[in-house]
Amino acid sequence: MSQNPELLRRLLRAKDRMDAASHEEWPVGRLAQVSAVSAAHFARSFREAFGVPPHRYLLTRRIERATALLRDGDLPVTEIALRTGWNSIGTFGRIFRDITGESPGEFRARQRAIGHGHGHVPECFVRAAHRPDLRSAVSEKRRRAAPGKKALQSTEVP
Repeated sequence: MSQNPELLRRLLRAKDRMDAASHEEWPVGRLAQVSAVSAAHFARSFREAFGVPPHRYLLTRRIERATALLRDGDLPVTEIALRTGWNSIGTFGRIFRDITGESPGEFRARQRAIGHGHGHVPECFVRAAHRPDLRSAVSEKRRRAAPGKKALQSTEVP
């Protein structure tokens, strides 16, 4: 379905704000204000335009930033969690594991063991290839991974 170009510009404005400050809280109401539309219209239009709800898009950005900091820096995991917008270290670790398949510490150790090895590949391609897949909810992935366990409550909100 095609969207109004003016609405797309407004949605991109909100998306750009999330990209620039993914560590901040971005409830749908705040994003809707940036886009000058109602919250319900924003949420529906954002998903239609970008293929994921605003919250999952924000999770993607936060996890991308955290993986870059883990891979390229020496900051403690706690500091990385706080810098990327997580209020709870436990939630950060759980969501990180659900999305990447390993804990932040395991991810860092594996990255250091294998090195970058990207050579001349442009950074934008490397990031796109390693972008977390958030087309399904984190809680859905957790339920699929643990068929014998009782279904967990949704933990999409960091």
